[in-house]
Amino acid sequence: MPALFTVDNVTQTFPLRDGSTYVALKDIFLNVAQGEFLSLVGHSGCGKSTLLNLLAGLTLASEGGILMNGREVTEPGPDRMVVFQNYSLLPWKNVRENIALAVDNVMRGSSREEREAIIDYNIKLVGLVAAAEKFPHEISGGMKQRVAIARALALRPKLLLLDEPFGALDALTRGNLQEQLMRICEEAQVTTVMVTHDVDEALLLSDRVVLMTNGPEAYIGQILDVPLPRPRTHLTVVKDPRYYSLRGEVVQFLTQQKEARKQRLNPSAAIASSDLEKINLTLGFIPLTDCAPLVVAHEKGFFARYGLDQVSLRRETNWKTLEADLRQGVIDGGQMVAGMPLAITLGSKGTSPLPMVTALTLSRNGNAITLHRRFHDAGVRSLADFKAWIVAHPERKPVLAMVHSASMHNLIMRAWLASGGIDPERDVSLIVIPPPQMVATLKAGTIDGFCVGEPWNTRAVQQQLGTVIATDADLWPGHCEKVLGVREDWAANHPRTHQALIKALLAACQYCQDPANRPDVAALLSRREYVGTELDTLLPGLVDPYDRGTGTPELIPEFNQFFGAQVNAPSSRDGLWILTQLARWGISVFPENWRDVLDRVQRPDLFAQASADFPAEPSANGQRLLPVPLFENQPLDPNDPIAYLKQLQTAGPIRYETVPLPARASSLEPAASLR
Repeated sequence: MPALFTVDNVTQTFPLRDGSTYVALKDIFLNVAQGEFLSLVGHSGCGKSTLLNLLAGLTLASEGGILMNGREVTEPGPDRMVVFQNYSLLPWKNVRENIALAVDNVMRGSSREEREAIIDYNIKLVGLVAAAEKFPHEISGGMKQRVAIARALALRPKLLLLDEPFGALDALTRGNLQEQLMRICEEAQVTTVMVTHDVDEALLLSDRVVLMTNGPEAYIGQILDVPLPRPRTHLTVVKDPRYYSLRGEVVQFLTQQKEARKQRLNPSAAIASSDLEKINLTLGFIPLTDCAPLVVAHEKGFFARYGLDQVSLRRETNWKTLEADLRQGVIDGGQMVAGMPLAITLGSKGTSPLPMVTALTLSRNGNAITLHRRFHDAGVRSLADFKAWIVAHPERKPVLAMVHSASMHNLIMRAWLASGGIDPERDVSLIVIPPPQMVATLKAGTIDGFCVGEPWNTRAVQQQLGTVIATDADLWPGHCEKVLGVREDWAANHPRTHQALIKALLAACQYCQDPANRPDVAALLSRREYVGTELDTLLPGLVDPYDRGTGTPELIPEFNQFFGAQVNAPSSRDGLWILTQLARWGISVFPENWRDVLDRVQRPDLFAQASADFPAEPSANGQRLLPVPLFENQPLDPNDPIAYLKQLQTAGPIRYETVPLPARASSLEPAASLR
């Protein structure tokens, strides 16, 4: 849907008595679609009400601006109505008169009959016909709030703004009024933005939940789509299996923000050694088979071998929270899907650009595309079969899940679908789900398939829920999968620590690659604090033959690739393909200065320094890494990516922009011999 309101790169500051300034909001990007119900959630002081006031036009942004249908909002207006927590009713006027006060002042050009009809309609809309002549002291808190809502809706606003409208109500009244609000907004077809601290309220009412990080300099840490069907009630929502995973995701985000606040108020000092700037690191990871290098480095003493004596691993709920923790400094770095460092550097979909560095590829391959078993039972064995099924069932658009917009899961699956004549934007619905939630969501029947790393495909096969229609061996053997990502400013401030981190993880990658160590690696991953699943779910592909759920399991050489020639060094080939796909599907712009972007983000020179003591051993089967996916017909000329983009099916017009990059710190300048 087109954006009705756009929050365009807004920063909001307030002057303090000592002459300094307080930055409440920093680099806020947000689109609000026509008819959407959106909630702003975060801890106190995160700028929720500040953002609401900006949308209302009650305050002006210090930087950036608010656009309504493309025109800047510079003052309050009746097209944006605010409902406050304290009702704001005049005690000497009854229900009808409180509503009439707004209507008579704004709609003076309308006849008395027209205004009376509007007042009557909105009194009926909120169910207060019997109380129309009563005064505020004669009605309950819930009825007072309905009066405030009716007064706002009577002016036919384009945007209804609710500032914790039910915060002062008891639980029973609150629950009833929430369901009434959903009915009212649906009947009035009004776009709504609500501030709330209540997670359940946000999930019940919203199409999207905007999660705000802590202030100062608060920003949008995550935007959560709420795909629960409408109409909704409290009962139908809690019966939906997706509800609890969504709730857990919000609660986890808020919990991590609470921890981040504690860390900000009581920061742990960086502990240095005689050689390293910092030895106490926190690294984020997602529970997947290919988090193995981090787990092995921690458990087998590789971190300590290189002087990093106090490393802790932080299990993240999803890739978005990992990014939020990285931005706030809660973690020093971590395992990332291959496209994340580039996407974070470019900035996309509500996030501000943040220069990143990746100097180590942690893994290649390890993914598969799984479809619900009913497709296999219906004869779907290939991409062509899937296309035929979609054509034969126009009323049933398949829903496919992936883990992050900048992941190879998303980019490869989209390109694979497009190569078979399936439009990823129109023929299927693509949604983001954290890896550990894939199988439960498939079981619930709310998705039809997914592209994810192991062990989650194997779990779906073992539970007879799905079959694997394609693996990396079919799609792109040797593609970059997970990388080590750190902020560029962190790498500049800790150059020796960064080198030690790369060395420790490279040693762990070498350990993971050895077939003799794989059973031990699987046993470590099965522990609760890491992947936390049964050992027999981790073994296929990593140790044992891989089971697609369609016949005899088969051995796939290098299904998980951790170490070897052409494996661990950052590859500009991979990076350029990722940049083209991010632009192809409208996830980010294509940087006209793409060479500069790749040079800043991908650092083979830093890898070369760290890997000098490691022999460049070939992969176990000597497999050559392919320069493009197997299913792509058109080659990607590394000197002319724009020509390649022009040949592709795209999600819309591709945006080409020069991405401004800050000056590189002197400590990150590559040596002349490595330029």
